Amino acid sequence: MQFLDDSLHPENMDKVVITVAPYGPEWMPQDFPEDIPVTMEEQVQKAVDCYNAGATVLHLHVRELDGKGSKRLSKFNELIAGVRAAVPDMIIQVGGSISFAPEDDGQEAKWLSDDTRHMLAELQPKPDQVTVAINTTQMNIMELLYPEYLKGTSLEHPAYQAAYREMTVPAGPGWVEEHLRRLQGAGIQPHFQLTGMHALETLERLVRAGVYTGPLNLTWIGIGGGFDGPNPFNFFNFVHRAPDGCTLTAESLLKNVLPFNMMAMAMGLHPRCGIEDTIIDQHGKRMTSVQQIEQCVRVARELGREIASGREAREIYRIGTWYDSAEATLQANGMAPNRKSGQKNLPRRAAA
Repeated sequence: MQFLDDSLHPENMDKVVITVAPYGPEWMPQDFPEDIPVTMEEQVQKAVDCYNAGATVLHLHVRELDGKGSKRLSKFNELIAGVRAAVPDMIIQVGGSISFAPEDDGQEAKWLSDDTRHMLAELQPKPDQVTVAINTTQMNIMELLYPEYLKGTSLEHPAYQAAYREMTVPAGPGWVEEHLRRLQGAGIQPHFQLTGMHALETLERLVRAGVYTGPLNLTWIGIGGGFDGPNPFNFFNFVHRAPDGCTLTAESLLKNVLPFNMMAMAMGLHPRCGIEDTIIDQHGKRMTSVQQIEQCVRVARELGREIASGREAREIYRIGTWYDSAEATLQANGMAPNRKSGQKNLPRRAAA
């Protein structure tokens, strides 16, 4: 991304698109009963509350009545339909880490295959976005979940800690290419969840090869444990290398969430908050998803930035936009064109 002398002036920035992740699948309802919805009605209402507070992108996971994360396609369809009816302008972004399971014991256990994640392209009603990881990566969230923050929660249990410590995000090249093909075929926009510079470089190669032909909406994730660590230099290096025409959201963990959101908003980028990222404020006290959104709104206003409405967020994200070639995709995302045969030196962007 390029920064001109007036790039930090709020009048030259997009409005702020706030992403909220209010379902927090790593926590159990007893960990934060005031803010973890369980029934379908509560889960829909949580989306409404977050939208009314200022969030226009809903990062969606679903719970069963026992409080555990759902792996049933039907439950995702039910929640998406409920949210769509209640807040039709909100961007629905389904977390792509889900693998669906059979609805009952009589179904074939094909869910044991990684192929079941492709079923995200079959959701009905279809979401606006599905998050897509690039490159298989370790996701050891326990690395930065300090014991004092886990005291009295379900994640204090050794078995849960062991499971989350060994967690990986499988996203090999064959799977990614097929997943992008299916999502694009269904008209669902991928939102790329990137673990660091290597993932950004792989994504660029996919764009240059014509595997993906759409807007680049990116999230940099600084949670450690196989992802970039929460070091500002990691973030700034990523910002420096990100394409000029992309949108970029910052995601971090616990007490790192607020500082990275403030840095992102100060630079004209976008924040993500919610109990999936942190259930505490900077003083270690419980903080609801709505309170975190309200905090982002206050910071944005202090910086002179306006909050995007749902419809404005759709325009900023270019929801529903696709391109017909690799070259058109490169140009629309502010990237240098591919090298033509025999071309010397660096390929230059077309003059206006």
